[in-house]
Amino acid sequence: MKAVALTRYLPIDDPQSLFDTELPVPAPGPHDLRVRIEAVSVNPVDTKLRSPKPQQETTPRVLGYDAAGVVDAVGSEVDGFAVGDAVCYAGDVTRPGSNAQFQLVDARLVARKPDTLDFTQAAALPLTAITAWELLFERMPFSFDGGGTGRSLLVIAGAGGVGSIAIQLAKLAGFTVIATASRTETIAWCRGMGADHVIDHRAELAPQLETLGFDSIDAAINLADTDRYWEPLGELLAPQGHVGLIVEPSGTLKIGDPYKAKCIGIHWEMMFTRPRFRTADMGEQGRILARVAALVDAGRLRGTLHDVLSPIDAANLREAHRRLESGRTIGKLVVAGWD
Repeated sequence: MKAVALTRYLPIDDPQSLFDTELPVPAPGPHDLRVRIEAVSVNPVDTKLRSPKPQQETTPRVLGYDAAGVVDAVGSEVDGFAVGDAVCYAGDVTRPGSNAQFQLVDARLVARKPDTLDFTQAAALPLTAITAWELLFERMPFSFDGGGTGRSLLVIAGAGGVGSIAIQLAKLAGFTVIATASRTETIAWCRGMGADHVIDHRAELAPQLETLGFDSIDAAINLADTDRYWEPLGELLAPQGHVGLIVEPSGTLKIGDPYKAKCIGIHWEMMFTRPRFRTADMGEQGRILARVAALVDAGRLRGTLHDVLSPIDAANLREAHRRLESGRTIGKLVVAGWD
């Protein structure tokens, strides 16, 4: 099968950072689906795993952790899926990724593709939808069913992949959503996702919030720079507020006052925790995706696809990594189809 892989961890401008290759078609284990890949999305996890480091791989390593495709084979202990089903999922960083014509994935992590989206649109959803859902409704103590009513939520980096779906989910839960963005096109994107207000993350947050009538905020999710916004969020969050984080800090964070004085809840989200540690509830990710698909098909959630490259090959995946590393992408970037 065709695949895009690496054996050395190189800057993205190096042609060998990602290269085209041929690999054997894998055989599914008892709990696996083998999926014929139709489209893949590129996420910061891909660029982080590919980033320059001294070690080398003895065999080609395939990245890619957002995919949509068609079930090609079913493991002996899998229920609920059949050959020919159109599916989407984010997968597992401990296994070979989706930048290949066929991928094995544990069936518990998979859901059927939304009927109203094509494969390219569907590939943009899984990783970011799971991340936003787990962060808001499982790590943080809010319910999807009205848990945000009467509460305010600040979404830092609202125009990114996770921000785009988090804004929508938070609005459905009843939050008043303030997103951050700095460019004309990203401000418009956040408003299109449903943000009630958009403020500039390049400027001080507190004066902008005060102008909008917010002396404090009930909750915040920082999807960008944990270090940069740590102190401002400590001051902005209301007593017994909550902050959600997905980006590992580069330095030491002071978790005492004002966080301690206000009893602010600090919540980490890592979308790959369940599959990586084979938790007893890892099937919850498939259930989250199924619920998201139902919301999409009901017209309550919109897709977050912004750009598409085609076909799936090393040149286009290198370009996708390059764009993501620029920090200027909006929504989700998908690479679709095979030559």
